[in-house]
Amino acid sequence: MPSTESVQPSIQFPNIPPEFQRLVEEMQHATGSLLHPETVDDRPLHGTTLYVATCSLDTRFGPFRTHIFQDIIDKHYIIALAFGDITKAEVIYTRLHSSCVTSETLRGCDCDCVQQLEGAFKVIAEKGSGILFYLMQEGRGVGYIGKSRDRMMVQASLDQLSTFQAYASMGLKKDHRNYDNISDIYRLLGITAPFIVLTNNPDKVNALRDQGIEVVDTETLEFEPSPFNLAYLTSKAASGHILNRPSATRVKRALPPEPVVPFKPHALPAAKRFIYSASYFLPMKPVDDDVLLNAEEFQSIFGEKKIEDYIAEENPLVTNYQLIRGNRFLVRIHAKNLKAYQDAHPDDPIVDLLTTPYWFRVHVYYDIVTSQEFVILTHGKARIYDIPVVRLHSESLFNRFPLRTVENRDKFKQSVKHIIHYGVGVIQLLYNDGRGAGFGAYATDLMLSETGMALSSDEAYRRIGVGYDSRDYEASVSLLKQHVPNLKIQMVMNSPSSLVKKPEYAEALQHHRLDVERWIFLDDESLSD
Repeated sequence: MPSTESVQPSIQFPNIPPEFQRLVEEMQHATGSLLHPETVDDRPLHGTTLYVATCSLDTRFGPFRTHIFQDIIDKHYIIALAFGDITKAEVIYTRLHSSCVTSETLRGCDCDCVQQLEGAFKVIAEKGSGILFYLMQEGRGVGYIGKSRDRMMVQASLDQLSTFQAYASMGLKKDHRNYDNISDIYRLLGITAPFIVLTNNPDKVNALRDQGIEVVDTETLEFEPSPFNLAYLTSKAASGHILNRPSATRVKRALPPEPVVPFKPHALPAAKRFIYSASYFLPMKPVDDDVLLNAEEFQSIFGEKKIEDYIAEENPLVTNYQLIRGNRFLVRIHAKNLKAYQDAHPDDPIVDLLTTPYWFRVHVYYDIVTSQEFVILTHGKARIYDIPVVRLHSESLFNRFPLRTVENRDKFKQSVKHIIHYGVGVIQLLYNDGRGAGFGAYATDLMLSETGMALSSDEAYRRIGVGYDSRDYEASVSLLKQHVPNLKIQMVMNSPSSLVKKPEYAEALQHHRLDVERWIFLDDESLSD
């Protein structure tokens, strides 16, 4: 055997006797090893943070290099999106961003999370180098179950209780987030430059400094409140966040369309694996500026001045409208003209169309079998003769980001449009990326394809060791069934071929006796804009 006595370890590990330094080094990847792997199969692990994959992400603000990690204890993912050369930069603009499925996937407008996310992408790209850490810490770290019960309680109180009061009443701290993985990633990426942190929250800055990361400055990301997030932003300002606009805005708070009645968690009688945990209203941003109004709302806005007169103006505030099922109206606004008009006529009722949402009711369940959260959105009140429009929507985490191409997000918007037009519908959110194999498999698929190690997703999945579709349609349909009154539905699918590739999908529908009266295929050009 060759002698190693003259070889000195390149890293010194504290509290380890000199004669064992080499032993420890053989188990540890060096600082910056993620960017310079010895082999394509290197998966550095430091602390509790395991490197999973790297791939490119083409955003509206330019190309980001995306590194995916997973915590080996609680299994949550951390996505580090780097722009420019982060190893040679003198200072790095940084954002620690906690996930928010409601605003980033479901188009909710009851918080400012998606605005901060896209605002951070924009700033980092403009500065030339930076990194955004996307952490799966929904609801300030309590998960969507805790977050949804907070929303239910706050809405039931008519916004008289704050989010932080609701958390306290449930035995929660105001913030359960943990940022310890950041220092592990800092080391694995070989970052040495100090941070300028894009945040309104001083606690994030303190968390970085406690890990030994130098923070030389902060920049806030603040946006004009909406009627639906004003109460939440006001409570954040009161808890120490650097926010000035909640106290200065002329925006008035808006309440849900119906009273919210809170309830205790309970198992579903017909599907006891699911614990019904919360239900509340989500104000959803309209699709394509098509605002939904009932007959009374339409008359109150266009009773004196006819809508045709607004359409005929040189700078029209409205460009089109149509009467749809249920004596409701879709009014397409010209958002830019209407915002300019609002500045001069803030009290005119027509400016309310800028903040008129689609109202969906969110139902949140905890699955004791998989320990996952299931989210169902319902719109309208299904009567016995209604045939709800139904979509099982598989979420992609990357589609939460401002990508240049957002096919998955467009499918969601198309599904919402079908539901709004019909008036009654259900969307079930399937969290698992990679057709149920998980986000790690999905990201690895992208990495293998980008590096030429796999010529297709099917080949990548074979190399990973997973099948074409791992989603549990049986569980999904058994839960969906609870929201369909007469077991007849209109099912939204991407294409006929996607249905052929998923026999388990049709089998689950048949097993639970859900009768598909109509298939709506989103790839059919006659059904999409």
